[in-house]
Amino acid sequence: MGNTDSVAVQKRLARFRPEERSVIEGAFDNLLKGSEGLSGTTGKTAAGKTLTLDMIQSSMGSLASDSMVKRVYQCLHGISPDPAGSEKPGQPDTFGVTREQLIVFLADTLRGTAEERAPLVLAMSQNASGPATTVTCDQVAEFLQDLISAVVQILVSRGRLQGWKPEKMGDGPLGVKILAEQICSELKASDGGSCDVSCLEDWIFRNSQVSMYLEMLVSEGLNVSLIGLPPPTLLPPCKETPWKEMNTLLDLPTVMFLAPQLPDSYSAPWRLVFSTELHGESFTKMMSGLMKHGPTLLLIKDTKGHVFGGYASNAWEIKPQFQGDSRCFLFTVFPSLRVYTATGYNEHFMYLNQHQQTMPNGLGMGGQHDYFGLWLDSDFGRGHSRARPRCTTYGSPQLSGDEDFTLDSMEVWAVGKPPEPEEGEEGEGKKSILDVDPEVQAMMELTGKTLHSEGLREPEDD
Repeated sequence: MGNTDSVAVQKRLARFRPEERSVIEGAFDNLLKGSEGLSGTTGKTAAGKTLTLDMIQSSMGSLASDSMVKRVYQCLHGISPDPAGSEKPGQPDTFGVTREQLIVFLADTLRGTAEERAPLVLAMSQNASGPATTVTCDQVAEFLQDLISAVVQILVSRGRLQGWKPEKMGDGPLGVKILAEQICSELKASDGGSCDVSCLEDWIFRNSQVSMYLEMLVSEGLNVSLIGLPPPTLLPPCKETPWKEMNTLLDLPTVMFLAPQLPDSYSAPWRLVFSTELHGESFTKMMSGLMKHGPTLLLIKDTKGHVFGGYASNAWEIKPQFQGDSRCFLFTVFPSLRVYTATGYNEHFMYLNQHQQTMPNGLGMGGQHDYFGLWLDSDFGRGHSRARPRCTTYGSPQLSGDEDFTLDSMEVWAVGKPPEPEEGEEGEGKKSILDVDPEVQAMMELTGKTLHSEGLREPEDD
């Protein structure tokens, strides 16, 4: 290295601190050393040794599919650093990947702009040798499936599951495909359905997931660990979940998608507080899971196979009025992965009531009485999702397979920081009946009864 480097390479190396620069410059030699003993893996050019597909496979193959490895290699192979400092996929070098090509690739994937990453994504989406100026949305979706699969494999093999158990979770490959489709849905293709570099640049700029996943694949797959740059957190912690007794409707890609949508993102643990598999089909038990746990995520599967739900930003209360705030949202998981946030049209975010003769009894989110975006009847087995054409509160379409659906299974996850005990709240074993059964308290308040016991609680022992 040194004065023989092109201007493009020198510009890329300048993005890194001195201690990081040595890692980037040493990556080429480390890949060569790591593949020693492989037959037919060294090529010769006038500049010396080059990297072959087998070498990249040797480094990355345990984390990524063969097709993803091939995408990376062909992208590397097509990079053409030129003295003016611009580079784009061009005619690949016949003899393999050079040191300069690898440095440009590492710099642009780990520290590049959307403008610099777009040609790389185009080349990897094409998945064929030779230059390309456009790709189809289907090709981009296939690239994303390979990329997300590799990220999930990295989380599993590197022990970064944060308490989640993939073997007790939903269909991972299906989740990968649906997440890839969701990310690709934000791609604005031309009228002909094709995507050029400028189209991909705009998409990468607006969607941080693509860059984040690509950085993880490259740093882990090519063993390029930059000092002071910890791997990104893609999963929230999962705590207090009885995995031995249950399977969840969630899969890893779905959790990766939903977590960033929440106010606490990855910092607050997810705790299962209700599951029909564990607790049976009981509206009362579901309410005990909803209340006093702070923000919650409801996940419902109907008998048509649709999976959907809602995020409640506040702890639920039993009362005949709407509650919550604009942080609430509805979402679908299957057959598509989408989030529908507050429109500002009204404030009908959350509703929970029971044992009322004049008001609807059940749980609702969005819309209005008898016409909710998501409704679960207090009889528990039935619900509806009415939106013609959209739910007024969240702008969501019909979430369930049928407008009036039959429940197959349901889960409630507490997804916020555990609430602090209220001042003067009794300790375990000394709870008032008003605390044990919130329904009793709600009924007494609605009938105008005075809660005398609120002022007669026994003092706590020292």
